[in-house]
Amino acid sequence: MNRHNVELTISAGRKDQLIRDGLPQIALSGRSNVGKSSALNKLLGRKHLARVSAQPGKTVTINYFCLDKACYLVDLPGYGFARRSEAEKQVWSRLTDAYFRENSQLALVLQLIDLKTGPSRDDETMLRFLDEAGIPFVVLATKADKLNATNRKKNLAALEERLGQIPAVPFSSLTGEGAETAWRLIEGAVGQA
Repeated sequence: MNRHNVELTISAGRKDQLIRDGLPQIALSGRSNVGKSSALNKLLGRKHLARVSAQPGKTVTINYFCLDKACYLVDLPGYGFARRSEAEKQVWSRLTDAYFRENSQLALVLQLIDLKTGPSRDDETMLRFLDEAGIPFVVLATKADKLNATNRKKNLAALEERLGQIPAVPFSSLTGEGAETAWRLIEGAVGQA
């Protein structure tokens, strides 16, 4: 796949806009402010393809990026942002629930978890959901560059113990650490879809 041949196909804010055209989908999931948009930009070698906001919780649509006409990278709205109104949280919940429900094109979820803070309660809920639903996923342990060697090793060991057999990939949108590993996982999932 040509990683530079990518374009935003649609920012879906309603269930009827969700794409079900047969191309494999790789979704990026995580809490607000975990770095989904930054990770997507780093993976695609672009600075501003996915909008990065200083204010958490800004992404409220499901953004489909078509990659080389081979698959979609899907930027899901962040969860767990306290400043959203209950009505906004309900809209997010219904939209993301519709995304996951009956989506046979979903080949892999890149579940982003902040390595510095570890899994939040919402992250734990999402991990359980993915596991129980049988959705293939791997964890990108974001912000790996923000820890010293001792804390990084300790936090990564704790995360891997929590995950069991699920891989945890240390990832940094700043340095690019973990990007090539993530690409191998993406290409493997697309190849098996």
